[in-house]
Amino acid sequence: MPAPASPPPPGQPGRQPTAEEVRAYYAARPSPLVAATGIVLDDAGLVLLLTPSYKEGLELPGGTVEATETPEEGLARELGEELGLDVPVGRLLAVDARAPGELGRSLVAHVHLVGPLSAEQAASIRFADGEVAEANWHTPEEACRLLPERIAPRLRAGLAALYAGSIAHLVNGVPQPGSPAALDPERRAALEHANALDSASHRANRPKAFTAAHMLLTDRSGRVLLVQPAYGAGGRWHLPGGGVDSDLGESPRDGARREVREELGLEVEPGRLLAVNWASHAPYPARVAFTFDGGILDDSTLGQIKLPPEELREWRLAGQEELGTLVRPKLRRRIESCLTALREGTGPLELYAGRPWTGPGPDQAP
Repeated sequence: MPAPASPPPPGQPGRQPTAEEVRAYYAARPSPLVAATGIVLDDAGLVLLLTPSYKEGLELPGGTVEATETPEEGLARELGEELGLDVPVGRLLAVDARAPGELGRSLVAHVHLVGPLSAEQAASIRFADGEVAEANWHTPEEACRLLPERIAPRLRAGLAALYAGSIAHLVNGVPQPGSPAALDPERRAALEHANALDSASHRANRPKAFTAAHMLLTDRSGRVLLVQPAYGAGGRWHLPGGGVDSDLGESPRDGARREVREELGLEVEPGRLLAVNWASHAPYPARVAFTFDGGILDDSTLGQIKLPPEELREWRLAGQEELGTLVRPKLRRRIESCLTALREGTGPLELYAGRPWTGPGPDQAP
């Protein structure tokens, strides 16, 4: 039986197609299957794997996108149908394009972060439509080992993108040369040495580092001004400051000035650079923090501090002997190093996790 005639393609010379003809034309075009997969995490960082009731092997939650759904909508529907979950679908971690397999169709799989689920959400999982026989939590390493060969690369790449704050580009499960995440460092180095990367791909897959800028502000008695964020776990204090908007052309000095204005409502000109601190905790991006001398604030200036309530809970002044109970050890070491540089007129200091550089050693970066 011959295939039905296709409507004239939109824009065919000679006549304007109707809206129905345009819709029918695009509906008849060959296209890949689109799937939406979720990397569902709990609050301990474990990965959810499903045992289907209708086939062998384990899989990640998700399925084929239907009709006019977006991948996000399709995954949300699958989570509800398969697991009885009504949770937001998070950011895109990876895209895997696969050549036609046994079904004769190519596949584009979107991999999204879901969660971390709270203990209550994890406990609410139920097998609503009977397609899932069992659901279990595994460490990322276990999950990658247990999943079928065609699925495991998506999980590995998605987790790499999660840690890097980026996205992974896969073809048949293999990270591509320009993939911003998941490309093996040895493979990346080989491509660079062979001059096989265009400039855009080179920029995309180079390791990234976050840049922050802070000010060390003290009162007349030498106490350090600290602020407490209104977000995240309470109880910890920080120096005023934050991320440098380098994508807008902002420098660390400009960033420190802006952050103090936004956080404290004060116009303070950053003084001399006291220290540059490097902190690295693979597989997460490294962090580089510039700490500037913000000077001594008198009582009148301290009285003008106005905090943004959506960002900061409160501020306080802390003596050096109090820092150990207020800030994390790495920040305590950095503040103490900066106070020493300020007092002795030394610096700028090269710090690693708050410790001054003393030469190669087991705890020192090269």
